Amino acid sequence: MARTAQTTRTVAVVVSATLALGAGALAGVPPASAATVDTTASYVFVNRHSGKAMDLYDWSTAESAPVNQWTRNDLAVQQWQFVDAGGGFYRVRSRHSGKVLELPSGSDGTQLVQSTDRSSATQQFRLQDSAGGFVRFVNRQWNKVIDVWGWSTADGGRLAGYSDLDGGNQQWQLIRLGGGTPTTPAPTTPAPAYPQPGRVTGDIGVHDPTVVRRPDGTYLVAHTGDDIALKTSTDRVAFRNAGTVFPGGAPWTTTYTGGARNLWAPDLSYRNGRYHLYYSASTFGSNRSAIFLATSATGASGSWTNEGLVVESRTTDDFNAIDPNLTVDDQGRWWLTFGSFWSGIKMIPIDPATGRRLGTAMYGLANYGPGIEAPVLVKRGAWYYLYVSFDRCCQGAASTYRIMVGRSASPTGPFLDRAGRDMLAGGGTQILASHGSVHGPGHQAVLADTDGDVLFYHYYADNGASLLGVNRIGYDADAWPYVY
Repeated sequence: MARTAQTTRTVAVVVSATLALGAGALAGVPPASAATVDTTASYVFVNRHSGKAMDLYDWSTAESAPVNQWTRNDLAVQQWQFVDAGGGFYRVRSRHSGKVLELPSGSDGTQLVQSTDRSSATQQFRLQDSAGGFVRFVNRQWNKVIDVWGWSTADGGRLAGYSDLDGGNQQWQLIRLGGGTPTTPAPTTPAPAYPQPGRVTGDIGVHDPTVVRRPDGTYLVAHTGDDIALKTSTDRVAFRNAGTVFPGGAPWTTTYTGGARNLWAPDLSYRNGRYHLYYSASTFGSNRSAIFLATSATGASGSWTNEGLVVESRTTDDFNAIDPNLTVDDQGRWWLTFGSFWSGIKMIPIDPATGRRLGTAMYGLANYGPGIEAPVLVKRGAWYYLYVSFDRCCQGAASTYRIMVGRSASPTGPFLDRAGRDMLAGGGTQILASHGSVHGPGHQAVLADTDGDVLFYHYYADNGASLLGVNRIGYDADAWPYVY
């Protein structure tokens, strides 16, 4: 959407928004101004154009998590406190996470995020009065204002830095909720207490694990590594190395790997008496990628047959063909979900007879601008659950991966989160994130075992090592999954 065209509508939008706000949530609230900030109070910030409140997306406490707009609810994720930074500037602190607003770049369109308070100029804002008791947040470092990008009125509409045009989408009503200390987050809704990974021993250095229970009751794990690494376990606790899928290499993949033997993000299943392994060939940061299939009667190292290319992506495509996951629906149809960054998570039909692509149809299932990948689609009860990983992997203890979920009555969607947000519009309910010495848990797999559903994933230790995480999955009274 052209920004210059939108600015010509500012006067009309301001008038209509002012009437709507005056008749609704803001009735009776005294006008805010840059001169009346109370540093002992908590505020909700409501945008003049959209009528939505500034909100920490999905109750995140993560570093650099996005700050978007959402329907006003006055919960802790929408409560902010001003901390005096001197010279007429303030740091704006979330009462939920304790982090402060930051505009990390001066480019128009830069996503507004939360981050640890460093007293940086990128985290400081002054309030500039607009007509009607509204204010604009002007960043000290960049002199850009907080803007509802694209004049969105949608829940989840992103907030970004933009040149100051005094448009209605850049104007905010400061709604004072009451007093409180600006240095301690409110206890209104505490962040969830995530469990520690379950006990595992032996060879547990993994990345992007996938697992299957074999007919004899033992477990076979495949994960990212040269020629695809394998591990086995008899009890889901002690794991040992079991060689690689392709000990002689996989030369058919080198077009996509630049000659490297490292193959990524496999998906392992047991169908019709054979093991099926979908796996990715790519290089970091590129969407010149491909997903291949291999099968085996035993799953043992060196026993695998290359069944060929399933789907590929080129640099001209808006998707990335990595991170596959095979699902068979209630009607016996085979589906392959995949995707990483670009336009998000995709799905294609698979021919059960060959394991390769059937037709040309491609469905979009989920997207999240800062980063989404690693889909896993499973049917439990009445619902298809789509698990994904948000944000950034592969940065050791600095990784921000977190596991999200949505659900649908259909394998092709739409997938909605607990709050009713469409995953194609950035929705997702968080079930596991960084905590303590567990950094960036993600790239999950879900195993239906004899004792219930089990979540496999990798996480990073304090020293940056990538390790296997295993936890049980429970379902609450509303059939939403949780990790324990």
